[in-house]
Amino acid sequence: MLKVVSFYAALATLLSEALGAPSAQRYWVYFGTYTRAESKGIYVARFDGATGQLGPLELAAETPNPSFLAIHPNGQLLYAVGEMYGQAEKGGAVSAFRIDRATGKLIFLNRVSSKGTGPCHVQVDRTGRYLAVANYGSGSVAVLPIREDGSLGEATGFYQHQGSSVHPKRQEGPHAHSVNFSPDNRFLVVADLGIDRLMVYRFDAKRGIIEPNDPPFVALKPGSGPRHFTFHPSGRYAYVINELANTITAFAYDAKRGAFRELQTVGTLPADFTGTNYTAEVLVHPRGRTLYGSNRGHDSLAVFRIRGDGSLELIQHVPTRGNFPRNFNLDPSGRWLVVANQNSNNVVVFRIDPDSGRLQETGQELKLGAPVCVKFVPAD
Repeated sequence: MLKVVSFYAALATLLSEALGAPSAQRYWVYFGTYTRAESKGIYVARFDGATGQLGPLELAAETPNPSFLAIHPNGQLLYAVGEMYGQAEKGGAVSAFRIDRATGKLIFLNRVSSKGTGPCHVQVDRTGRYLAVANYGSGSVAVLPIREDGSLGEATGFYQHQGSSVHPKRQEGPHAHSVNFSPDNRFLVVADLGIDRLMVYRFDAKRGIIEPNDPPFVALKPGSGPRHFTFHPSGRYAYVINELANTITAFAYDAKRGAFRELQTVGTLPADFTGTNYTAEVLVHPRGRTLYGSNRGHDSLAVFRIRGDGSLELIQHVPTRGNFPRNFNLDPSGRWLVVANQNSNNVVVFRIDPDSGRLQETGQELKLGAPVCVKFVPAD
């Protein structure tokens, strides 16, 4: 009887998702910020997955410049970069927190060196035993072990990037900007804005070490400035958003070799836009049919249809109701998108059309000082 009940429960869930029915799940949404006059650290708000209602905001943990966050696969731990340059900790740091799922508050565990300056992106591996961090300032990547209590140990893996590219101010040296573990956890992909490369490392999940893959990198067009990267849910494709060129490059992915083949590069801006713009975040919808990218300057989200061969077709530009949109994220049900507008000090909620993936305004927004990153965690 238990198997029959489980079968029908699973079937009901699938039908509910297919029809776009509201989710009853409630979440905590955590926001990483730059700690300027209006912000003191990481903030949290309740989020109703059925209605898309967000708020109010509370300070979850006071910590310096937690510009990017990562959630452990168990949903009980949160990690935050401390985007510092040459301060008392001789560079940047990564902090570990335990999540109180009942209150949303964060309990500080410890802080360790990121092995470089200006850490700007973190991700936990699929096993939950290691964390990778990208150091923008020094152009390096490090792997940190996660102890049984959730705290961090000193780096077990490290690589210093070398080189430069064509932009005289932004590409005078390496600037690692994001870290992404492959779906099978065998590779670590690092987008380096300064050298126009996706660096690919073989990842040893038992020892927490990284070694250059063969091939060791994917070269982007000079001046592209690869910033953030994401895999398609199928594992067959991947996408990188290029900050300096305002483009997204689509790749076919060979999971066995950890190798990429470029399929297409498309622009993120309207043809008639002539102002200054820098792209920021890129994400694929969980259903794998839509991709989203943020434009800082045009202050919009670009929405793309993903074709069957992994290539992209632009279908929408949506104003973010703010200035300089950085990171954004989708709730786990894929029905809502929350974007952080850094320079206008607000976060805004959009509804996602279940059929087309297009974005619709909800009128919901919260004021928050210099928001940068958005992460969802189930609430108790």
